[in-house]
Amino acid sequence: MIRFYIKTYGCQMNERESEALACLLDSLGYMECFREEDADIIILNTCSVREQAERKAIGKAGLLKRLMNDKPNLVIGIIGCMAQNRGKALFEMIPHLSFVAGTEQLHQVPDMIEKALGGKRHLAELGQGEPVYHECPGHKPGGVCAMTSVMRGCNQFCTYCIVPYTRGRERSREIPAIVDEITMLAEQGTKEILLLGQNITAYGLVEAREKGTYTPEISPFAELLEAVNGIPGIERIRFTSPHVRFMNERYIEAICSLPKVCKSFHVPLQSGSDRMLRLMHRGYTADEYLRRIDAIKSRLPEVAFSTDVIVGFSGETQEDFNATRELMKTVGFDMAYIFRYSPRAGTRSAETMADDVPDEVKHERNQILLGDLEEFAEKRNQLFKGRVLQVLVEGVSKRNKERWTGRSDLNKTCNFTPVPGLKEGDMVNLRITRCSANSLSGEVVM
Repeated sequence: MIRFYIKTYGCQMNERESEALACLLDSLGYMECFREEDADIIILNTCSVREQAERKAIGKAGLLKRLMNDKPNLVIGIIGCMAQNRGKALFEMIPHLSFVAGTEQLHQVPDMIEKALGGKRHLAELGQGEPVYHECPGHKPGGVCAMTSVMRGCNQFCTYCIVPYTRGRERSREIPAIVDEITMLAEQGTKEILLLGQNITAYGLVEAREKGTYTPEISPFAELLEAVNGIPGIERIRFTSPHVRFMNERYIEAICSLPKVCKSFHVPLQSGSDRMLRLMHRGYTADEYLRRIDAIKSRLPEVAFSTDVIVGFSGETQEDFNATRELMKTVGFDMAYIFRYSPRAGTRSAETMADDVPDEVKHERNQILLGDLEEFAEKRNQLFKGRVLQVLVEGVSKRNKERWTGRSDLNKTCNFTPVPGLKEGDMVNLRITRCSANSLSGEVVM
């Protein structure tokens, strides 16, 4: 039997697509393996959001040539955002590469593999013309938590971001198809669903405009949340990533009132400086961001927020950075992904703006925000000590095989010693006994 291995770089959308591709290949008679040395086909699912991610993938593809000493017919493919971004140029950098498939060509990968196994190499499928949403719906069975893609692409064109160029324009799936997929997952034991979209709060808006039903007050994403909330067996709903511009009253009321929507929200910020937000083309001000956060806080007794932040964007002054630091303290984020700006070829900032903040300044600002974040997270988590939290059991901890792990509604990682009869997917009450900046530890309360 021909064996394949998939290595995934980047975001949760890439993870979901790797899972879907693995299911597709499995249905066609290929066998997944989990060591590249055992594989006849190696596929790298790549990311282009940061330069380092591309470097890692290209470096990895180069190193795979050594395996061809023992397996001269080894098929090596690159899919995902870097494949879409760099296209056929990858064959010049990686001569032993077999095929390249773009972000909407997942369904064509089996045919490309078959041709590559037959001796044809340097195959490329990158899509032409207006993109069509091709969804590969397969899921590996038995997952307590599962991901479902509900939309792709982004129409915002933030000046630093490559996503509109690699993922294309926004396209959304129909609610019935999404509900059918999640219902199937629930019947197989899934308890928590993560809805995925590059600009998920804009879900359905392009289609509403095309139908002539758009008004600023509607939120098709809120309608989707309501539909998923009604699926029997699903106990928790999470989603990523929203955009502040589309967090209207209809959306905020839905996320606050629907009982299955977890009260932990990832809301990308990028900067707390209005000047930087304008240069980034984010489409909102710091005050508008805070008003959305306050609107959610005012409706909920307890809520957690996480975010994305860029330091050292083109022209960022100390004053701009201070504004970001102060806004982060005002919100009180439980977690944040903090990135040092690096220009991405093809984006507006790379073409028209100078990367003029020194690397040492970027590093210093990054460390300052990380220090603030850790200090706040430590204090915040200490407030959970002695409390009893409801935790969805996810299984054995990756760091300690004698401990199990799960997450609370507020997305707090909780570690504990298992009790007899406990299984993945159970909801348990956990009394918190120890806290750190990154996780909570406790004891099961019977």
